[in-house]
Amino acid sequence: MTTVAGVGHSFNRNPREAGREAALKALEQKGIGAPDFVFVFATVGYDQQQLIGAVREATGNAPLAGCSGEGIITNGVAAETNFSVCVMAIKSDELRFRNTRLKDIGQEADFGGGRLAAAIKPWLSTETICCFLFIDGFVIDFDPFRAALEKSLGDGHGLCLFGGLAADNWVTRRTYQYHDDEAFSEGISCVVMSGRGSITCGINHGCVPVGTKHVITRSKGNIIYEIDGMPVLELLKDYVEGDWMSQWNKISLNLCLGFRAPAAIREEYGDFLVRYMMAMDDRQGCVTIQSDVRDGTELWILRRDKELIRHGLFSVSDRIRQQMGRRQPKFVMQFECMGRGKAVFREQEKNELIASLQQRIGHDVPWIGFYTYGEIGPVNCNNCLHNFTAVVTAIY
Repeated sequence: MTTVAGVGHSFNRNPREAGREAALKALEQKGIGAPDFVFVFATVGYDQQQLIGAVREATGNAPLAGCSGEGIITNGVAAETNFSVCVMAIKSDELRFRNTRLKDIGQEADFGGGRLAAAIKPWLSTETICCFLFIDGFVIDFDPFRAALEKSLGDGHGLCLFGGLAADNWVTRRTYQYHDDEAFSEGISCVVMSGRGSITCGINHGCVPVGTKHVITRSKGNIIYEIDGMPVLELLKDYVEGDWMSQWNKISLNLCLGFRAPAAIREEYGDFLVRYMMAMDDRQGCVTIQSDVRDGTELWILRRDKELIRHGLFSVSDRIRQQMGRRQPKFVMQFECMGRGKAVFREQEKNELIASLQQRIGHDVPWIGFYTYGEIGPVNCNNCLHNFTAVVTAIY
């Protein structure tokens, strides 16, 4: 029994030509022919519907899933441009892929968690390996979504979630999710993978605390209004210089919030769960994150550390190699925070870092991923949302 995967990418600015070029490159590798499943990640400079239509046409209308990102990652490529697309085509007689999608998740209290559980529950079995999720990064509140999904699936489901929150080109305007022929927004693209195979992952955020501990004193859901009795934006002035209100994207990519990690994941993951401040309201002085908080919760202001990011990726590869032993990956998927790319590293540094990671796991392994607005991966069997983090998954 075998699994063959091919990857291709394109920087062509014409959406139909780019989609076709990336798809044909993927299909040409290892003589895949007609694929069983296709993953696509692309940036938002393209007409998304034309792009996906071209990929579908080139791959014989194979089932397809994916989303938009701030950039793409594949073998030897880590590109953060408005015009880039990568495609992975998979043919396998040992793995099975079932895909579905949800729309309008922001209109539900559980952000589609119950609906998604109802859709995928009939597909789950003892051969289920994992579920990949590509979610609109602007509308999701991950905690109620995950709670509803896991409650609806029932005890003992053991479904590991991997994936990322769809992104755009820093303008925080609109992201896209892909399902077969559709490119849509405010939704979820979902893939359940089953069969003969295993999955392992490495996760690392590379952030360190600055300053002292703080306490949330007023919040609602995933909105934080006050920390230490003052508006959040007022407190953040102590950590930045200059006219920072006009540079919110820059500030929010250099500073983030750190919450004490639950004891169940602390040993494997580290002391802090990192949260990106995805939006701010200067009138109320509040910020919005992608998971719920409560009054009285302790937090720290964190910043990224380049050396910790470097060493963290080494530990990611070491963990994956240790888990696989002598076995080789069938393919690898990487979900990398957009705050760990060109926002931190020069282009050559970034490319060398990604290339080193790929070499350490396997230089010829089919590899695909994207720069996200949030990363999804389990830690010690607990499904978690991460920010400022790399989640690297190897299927073997």
